[in-house]
Amino acid sequence: MAQKLVSLTQLAALPFDQIIDVRSPSEYAEDHIPGAINLPVLSDAERATVGTIYVQQDRFLARKIGAALVARNAANHLDGPLADRDGGWRPLVYCWRGGQRSGSFASILAQVGWRAELIEGGYKSYRRLVSAALYEEALPHRLVLLDGGTGTAKTRLLARLADAGAQVIDLEGMAGHRGSLLGGHETEQPAQKRFESRVAMALARFDPARPVYVEAESNKIGKLIVPPMLWKAMIAADHVMLSAPLGARVRYLTQAYGDLLANVELLCTKLELLRAYHGAERVASWQQMAQAGDFALLAQELVTHHYDPRYQKSQSRHARAPLATIVMQGLTDADLDAAVVDILALNG
Repeated sequence: MAQKLVSLTQLAALPFDQIIDVRSPSEYAEDHIPGAINLPVLSDAERATVGTIYVQQDRFLARKIGAALVARNAANHLDGPLADRDGGWRPLVYCWRGGQRSGSFASILAQVGWRAELIEGGYKSYRRLVSAALYEEALPHRLVLLDGGTGTAKTRLLARLADAGAQVIDLEGMAGHRGSLLGGHETEQPAQKRFESRVAMALARFDPARPVYVEAESNKIGKLIVPPMLWKAMIAADHVMLSAPLGARVRYLTQAYGDLLANVELLCTKLELLRAYHGAERVASWQQMAQAGDFALLAQELVTHHYDPRYQKSQSRHARAPLATIVMQGLTDADLDAAVVDILALNG
């Protein structure tokens, strides 16, 4: 039996113990249904080999070799990741378009005695739903943006709102990037499709009758693009303005970017990208501050001369006044907790 996906909300509520993606590791890495584990029935190399034989040599031979590889890999999965599953375990299996790979593996699972089912149309049917939600259909949710200059602890405030039970989309967390030119992490960002899956499934789980809090962003986070229907909703959204003294923002930034400050060579390389905006002399002075370990002064300089001026230019996107301006005298846990109370009261 195959499950036909009609909505992302339905997918989040399906009564299965495990979703299994049997595609190759590279396919899985590019994107997969959130929560799915990868038990490939063909590795990337095996898939390429079988595909080459199918196209250039003999289709029957390709199927025979492919079947043998699937059987061997399935046996490894049964002896390994699935060894502890009991008789009542119920998996949902998919491949690229619901064809031979998922069908073969589900058949083996069924022979064991498990009630394995397939996703009709495989990953492609899921991807169509994600594309519709983020590229075609207006979001049913009411977004509220947390707005404010760099270093006003918007990301930490989002986390505290989530802890308080609010609905939150952490776009920077989903994108693996802190949003600014210096905001990349050591780990690679996910693929665009993977980012979109995270966003779409998070929205699918939310109650449209309650607000969804999102950090105000540009339409690009690192190398990733905010999907168009989400971006359209963000442009039209209500926003709460956050403010904090420069000294508090500097202290916050030196903590939030601690990983980058620990790698002065990388920091100086990233600062080099600012030459186009500020010229060689100023950037060289910032690099000297980094090399001297004067990170507080560097953060103050960047906020004053780079981030705040660019932020002021971006404010033209707001067609209306903020719901409120929340002034935090500091950015301690107590300050953020008080801000959460004020924000929730605005949108209660």
